[in-house]
Amino acid sequence: MDLNEPTIHPQDILRIDDPLFTPGNICIVTGAGTGIGRATAIAAAANGLTVLGADINATEGEKTRRMASDLGGQMVFFQADLTDDQAIEETVARAAGLGTVKYLINIAGIQHIDAIENFPMEKYDQMQRLMLRAPFYLSKLAIGHMKKSADGIGVIGHMASIHGHITTMNKPVYNITKFGLRGLAQSIAAEGAGRIRSFTVSTGFVKTPLALKQIPAQAKQRGITEQQVVTDVMLGKSRVKEMMSPIEVANLFIFGISRHAKYMIGSDLLFDGGMVLTY
Repeated sequence: MDLNEPTIHPQDILRIDDPLFTPGNICIVTGAGTGIGRATAIAAAANGLTVLGADINATEGEKTRRMASDLGGQMVFFQADLTDDQAIEETVARAAGLGTVKYLINIAGIQHIDAIENFPMEKYDQMQRLMLRAPFYLSKLAIGHMKKSADGIGVIGHMASIHGHITTMNKPVYNITKFGLRGLAQSIAAEGAGRIRSFTVSTGFVKTPLALKQIPAQAKQRGITEQQVVTDVMLGKSRVKEMMSPIEVANLFIFGISRHAKYMIGSDLLFDGGMVLTY
C-alpha cells in the first residue's frame, strides 16, 4: 500500500462554473501548508478565487503558493499561528485587504495520540485553541465581512472527520474538537438566514502528513505493526480499502462553497467509505 502523499494534477481538481468564483472574492484557507489545506487552497485558486492561505509553516506555505500559481491560480500566503488571537485578526484583515471575503475554510489541525489519563493538558489547550477556538474566532470575524458584501452572501466550511460522528481510543481531544466543529457549523447556519451558510466535511483517513505520521504511535500503543494500523485500524471498518487523497477532500469543499450547494445549510458531507453507517 502506497503511503506517500499524492501529487495534485490539474485533471484531479473539480472545476465549477460559479459567478462568485472570481479573483475579487477571497477564500481564506487555514492549514494551507500541507495536506488537505494545501489541496483546498490550490483547488480554490484553480477555480478563480483569490486565496489567502494561512499556516504556521512558512516554507510549506510558500510551496503551496507556488503550486497554486503553477496551476494558474492566485494565492497569497500569510504565516500565522492560529492559537494567537492577534494572528487570527491579522489573517482576516489581510484577506479583507485583498478583496471581498466570501469564503472561509477551516482546516488547520494537529494530532496527539494518548489516553485521557495520560493526556498532557498543555496539548489539550493547544488543540482546543487551534482546532475549535480559532475556527470560531475566524468565523466571527469573517461573517461581518460577508454580511457587508454587495449580496450579503458567504460560506464557511470546516474540516470535521468520522471522529465528529464516532470516537476512537487515544484521540480524545481530536474527537472533542471534531464534534465541536459540527456544532459550530450548525450554529453559524442557524443564524445565517440562508445567506451565510456553513457546513462540515467528514472523511475517514486521508493521505496527509497528519494521518501518516500517527501510524508509528498507533502501532506502538496497540502493539501491532504499522501495516496493521492501516489495514485493521484505519481502514478496518471501511468498505473502500484505500485512503482518500487530499484533493478528493478539497473537491468536496469546492462543491460545498459553490452555487450548487445552496441547500447545504448546517449539513455534513460524510465521505468515509462506509465506516460510520455500515456494519
